[in-house]
Amino acid sequence: MSKSESVVAVVGATGAVGVELVRCLEQRDFPLSELRLFSSARSAGRKMPFRGSELTVQELTESSFEGVSIALFSAGGGTSRRFAPIAVKSGATVVDNSSAFRMDDSVPLVVPEINAGAVRGHKGIVANPNCAAIISITPLWPVHRRNRIRRLILSTYQSASGAGAAAMEELRQATAAYLDGRAFEPKVLPHPYAFNVFSHNTPIDPATGYNEEETKVIQETRKIFGDADIRVSATCIRVPVLRAHCVSMTFECEKPITAADVRSIIGDAPGVALVDDAERNYFPMPVDASGRDDILVGRIRQDASDPTGHSVSMFVAGDQLLKGAALNAVQIAELLNV
Repeated sequence: MSKSESVVAVVGATGAVGVELVRCLEQRDFPLSELRLFSSARSAGRKMPFRGSELTVQELTESSFEGVSIALFSAGGGTSRRFAPIAVKSGATVVDNSSAFRMDDSVPLVVPEINAGAVRGHKGIVANPNCAAIISITPLWPVHRRNRIRRLILSTYQSASGAGAAAMEELRQATAAYLDGRAFEPKVLPHPYAFNVFSHNTPIDPATGYNEEETKVIQETRKIFGDADIRVSATCIRVPVLRAHCVSMTFECEKPITAADVRSIIGDAPGVALVDDAERNYFPMPVDASGRDDILVGRIRQDASDPTGHSVSMFVAGDQLLKGAALNAVQIAELLNV
C-alpha cells in the first residue's frame, strides 16, 4: 500500500486532543486515502470538518480497524488497553496517547526530535509521552547530547487542557461564577479552579511522596533519553490557564556550562523557539505558546546556587494539545509512514 492509500483512524476524535489530531492531520497534509473517526456511543453521529468536507464520528467497536494502517488513540488508558491490541491484530500500527503502554519495555516511547529511531523497534504500538514530559525535555535534549545532564529539577504549571475539554469548560464556568460572585461546585477537578492553583490531581504514592504525574515525568525522561541514571525531581501544579503548560527547570551538567552556551545550543534546535528578551522582560507565556507547534524557551540564566558553574535555569511554555499531545502523535505517524 502506498502512502497516499493509507487509512488512518482517530480514536477519541471528539475530545480536546482528538480534535487537534484531526486538525494536525489536515494542516500537515498527512498522506491518506481515508480518515475514520471513532468515539464512544455518546458522541457517535457528530460531524467534524476535514479537508473541506464533514466526517461522521462512528462508535468504536472491535470491528472498527479493518483496513486501517495507522490508528491514533486518545481516549484514555482503559480504551487503549482494550482496543489497541485489537487494532494491532487487525494490521494497524497504534500511536497511543495514554499512559497504558509508556513504561512497557517492548513499546517505544517517542519524541521525534529526540529518539525518532526508536520507532523502528515497535511491535505494533508506539507510545506518545506525557505532555509535561514532552514540553520539559524536548528543549533539553540538544544540551544533553553535548554535555550530559546529570540532574534535573522542574516545576510544572499545567493548564486545563491537560485534563481535557471538560476541565477547560469547568475553568470557563468557574471563572464566570467567581467574577459574578456566584457559588460554583467543581465537578471535574477536586478543587476550585478559578483564581487558584493546586497540586496536580493525580494520586500521591505514600512511599515516595510524588503524585502520578510527577512520577511519569521522572520515569519517561529516563526512558526517552535512554539514561537510567539521570536524577529527576518534579513538582506538578495545576494553574487556571486554559491552554499551554509552562515549566520552570534547573539542570546540572557533567561539565561546566554557561547560559550563553545553552542559548546557542537551543537556538538551532528543532521544535523549539527562543523567547528570551530580558530588556523587555518578555519570556515564554501560555498566551504566546497556545496554537504554536514550537516549545518556547527563555529566562535562560546561570544557576546562582551552583558555584561550580555546571547548572543553568530556564523557563519554557508549550501547547499541551499540540506538541504535548496531538502534534507529537502525528509526527510519530509521519515517521511510521516513511
